[in-house]
Amino acid sequence: MLIAFSVAPSGVGTAAAENPDASVHDAVAAAVAVVRASGLPHRTTSMFTEVEGEWDEVFAVVKAATDAVMPYGSRVSLMLKADIRPGHTGEIDGKVERLEEALERREGRAD
Repeated sequence: MLIAFSVAPSGVGTAAAENPDASVHDAVAAAVAVVRASGLPHRTTSMFTEVEGEWDEVFAVVKAATDAVMPYGSRVSLMLKADIRPGHTGEIDGKVERLEEALERREGRAD
């Protein structure tokens, strides 16, 4: 299973320091630290974090990451997209590799 998720606080929480630009980087850092500590394959981009693993372990990481963001706001928003494909692993890189190969073929660069 491959999950892309984004978690962000809103409102004022107990861990929210003065933050005049309304950035959520400290809260996101708390969530990403949980993901990294999980040991699961993962990737973080400017908008989402992807995690790959079995259903229970991936959702446990998403829950823990969400819990890590809770102190930064009075509420938390979680956006999640899942690719559930039993019997497939390594898709966090495999999907991107297949896309790049398709682009190379399309551009006539494939050998």
